[in-house]
Amino acid sequence: MRKMSSDEIRDTWLNFFKSKGHYIEPSASLLPQNDPTLLWINAGVAALKKYFDGSKRPEHTRITNAQKCIRTNDIENVGHTARHQTFFEMLGNFSIGDYFRTEIIPWAAELLMDDKYFGFPAEKLYVSYYPKDLETKNLWIKSGIAEDHMIPLETNFWEIGQGPCGPDTEVYFDRGEGYDPQKRGITMLKNDEDNERYVELWNIVFSQFNADPKLKRKDYKELPQKNIDTGAGLERFACIIQGVDTNFDTDLFTPIISWIESKADNMPYDGDNKLAYRVIADHVRSVTFALSDGAVFSNEGRGYVLRRLVRRAVRYANQLGLPTGSLSELVDVVIDNMDYFYPYLKNSREKVKKMVLSEENKFAKTLHSGENILRKYIKNSEGMLSGEDAFRLSDTYGFPIELTEEICGEQGVKVDVAEYEKELKAQRQRARDARGNRVSFSSQSEDLMKFDKPSTFTYDSDEITSKVIGIFKDGKEVDTLEDEGDIALEKTCFYAESGGQVADQGTMQNKETQLKVIDVQKAPNKQFLHHVEVLYGSVKIGDEFEVKIDSNRRNIIRKNHSSCHLLQSALQKEVSKDVHQAGSFVNENEMRFDFTLDRKLTDDELKRIERDVNDYIEQSIPCVTEILKKEDAKKTGAMALFSEKYGDKVRVVEFGEVSKEFCAGTHVSNSKDIGLFVIATETAVAAGVRRIVGYTGRAAYEYLKERQNELSDVASITGVKSDKEVMPKLRSLFKEKQELLRRIEELEGKIVSAKISSAKAIFVEFDGLKIYPLKVNNFTHDQEVDTLKEITKDDSAIAIIFNLKSKKNSLAVALGKTAQTKYKAGLLVRAIASNLKGSGGGKPDMAFGGFGDASKVDETISNIKEIINV
Repeated sequence: MRKMSSDEIRDTWLNFFKSKGHYIEPSASLLPQNDPTLLWINAGVAALKKYFDGSKRPEHTRITNAQKCIRTNDIENVGHTARHQTFFEMLGNFSIGDYFRTEIIPWAAELLMDDKYFGFPAEKLYVSYYPKDLETKNLWIKSGIAEDHMIPLETNFWEIGQGPCGPDTEVYFDRGEGYDPQKRGITMLKNDEDNERYVELWNIVFSQFNADPKLKRKDYKELPQKNIDTGAGLERFACIIQGVDTNFDTDLFTPIISWIESKADNMPYDGDNKLAYRVIADHVRSVTFALSDGAVFSNEGRGYVLRRLVRRAVRYANQLGLPTGSLSELVDVVIDNMDYFYPYLKNSREKVKKMVLSEENKFAKTLHSGENILRKYIKNSEGMLSGEDAFRLSDTYGFPIELTEEICGEQGVKVDVAEYEKELKAQRQRARDARGNRVSFSSQSEDLMKFDKPSTFTYDSDEITSKVIGIFKDGKEVDTLEDEGDIALEKTCFYAESGGQVADQGTMQNKETQLKVIDVQKAPNKQFLHHVEVLYGSVKIGDEFEVKIDSNRRNIIRKNHSSCHLLQSALQKEVSKDVHQAGSFVNENEMRFDFTLDRKLTDDELKRIERDVNDYIEQSIPCVTEILKKEDAKKTGAMALFSEKYGDKVRVVEFGEVSKEFCAGTHVSNSKDIGLFVIATETAVAAGVRRIVGYTGRAAYEYLKERQNELSDVASITGVKSDKEVMPKLRSLFKEKQELLRRIEELEGKIVSAKISSAKAIFVEFDGLKIYPLKVNNFTHDQEVDTLKEITKDDSAIAIIFNLKSKKNSLAVALGKTAQTKYKAGLLVRAIASNLKGSGGGKPDMAFGGFGDASKVDETISNIKEIINV
């Protein structure tokens, strides 16, 4: 076994399978495309699901890849285990209806044990298999694995809900007795236990059955197309081949860890510090790749996961003494370490760094604002912060529960952690329910894959007569449909969902039958499949129907789609020629247009853009469409969406000199048909990408009317006679508010100053120090802190505040520098609070507490020396 870098390991894998006729599939984006069942691409096969479930035919039946992945179901384990990461690379090889067991197992043995490749010693390899899969066992033995190294396990059957499934076989590497202190040996493998000695390297799945929850496994039907799906962790291979203890000690992580160590505040990568280093290194890798692939920070979905990763990394960075901004600097280290196989990362380097830095800064503000909110909760907590409040701080404001507990403890307040966990569990259940009960793989449809009857789509009419050429129910071809299913027509006027435009809806009808068309999608061989509900009658092959789309809905969609084209022209005119479309979505409710720009549009720019679009509408520009060869279309200057794949022939949509684009969507015949256009919002969706949401026609009118109604309501509330007087009135009210706040702050300052003056005039000498006991009413926490800080400018001062309130009385203690050499504020506040049947705690220089019984305050002040002396 020769030492190899991670890049060499990856290349060895890919080149080996290339030599076996495999196409090297580029690593897909971490963001799943058209797959709502996944938050992230989490396995090598995830991006290839469309081939395995038969929804799309691959160009290559043999594929190999090194797929970047993210799994975040148990973030808390990162750093605690030797091999757990949120970001990792999965090496894979796949057969889509091509080779099977008799090919892959000898290949696997060759790749693993031949000195030309990885050269693992045969005696170090162990293999598990499904007990009933004796063919796999015998193939491994024939390929060089000792029979006593073959482990039968009932768990070696890959199945996740309905769809493709089958037995699998796993390869393990024995790291030796040094990783087996109890000398339990192969028993751990036989019991299928997690352990550090036998490291799983590779899992090979023989996808040969169709899982059906209604059947027993022995009754599963064979798939019409058998597949091979494998996965091998690059990080684990590197750990074994490079001869290190953990994945974090491989060359995939060491440059990151070395950089952190060079910046850490005398806290080396050793002992208990290792956890912080590993969490930071792992999380920065995940965030760098995810953001480079187009993800963004947010408060939900994958954006929330990224936000959580950054905040967790920031907390550990603080423990190591790393300043704010360190994570953004680490982005450079990650990119430079990974650019051999992922050179595209360099293209988004600055964007990602800015996004991470912004998130770090936001979290710094979150910590500050969270503390302010927490103090308000503490005031009303009566000694116990509710789990609901703790959860709200965490869920809404991003304030970590650990920090909530720490701050509450300093002020003598407990946290109802049990209630917090209950709220958290309920929130997780709501999230699971929102995702729905989807299965990861849909069942294969051999019938749809074989269905090749020609079908055409026409833009020219909203109503045609057409003949049924295919009927499918749950992917299976049937002769008759009486309830709900999918229908293919000889010719259709229904637009299938694509290019950011939703599908048409409408009806199909003849004398005997009426159907409601709910959705339209493209079949594997590109026919339009109409998902229908049978309102009455039945459908048979050869039936003719009057096919009619919902013209009103289509017209609104047309307006919204055409407005996207005009909007892009206006953006390039008013902002920059470098502004380009980054995506769009149009339906009957709105248009959304994403475009490239690294700043927020000004109000003046938005006004000009909106005006330009309405000018184009008023100019009554005819819409001309033309089918051209792709190369000829490019020569005309027509714009194309960079992320879209086009065929040899493309449809070009042109609005005079204003707009010319590649587009297969439906459009108005003349710009005047749009009627009216209004911009509702302009926001950021990612670094360097902005989004405009707009309305057209009647929806635009209703939007403007609603804004006018709201303005009238404001006029009524503020007591002005017309809408035009609203803004002057609001400015006047704001000015009054600022003056009132200034006066309140001034009065509070005078109250604090008066109390400080009276306190300084009366003090108790004790142990060479000065005790300043001060009784106040309804002071805010900030007033308490200001008073303590002012009094303890006297180094010998012990400042004590008894703050009497209507609900929970509070106690505060602070010490000057000299006093701190003899006493600790946390111990003093606890002793004083105990005398008042309260509690408290905090830091050596300043501490807080609370108490309920105010009747003993005067007595406590009189006996303060004795209490402190205790």
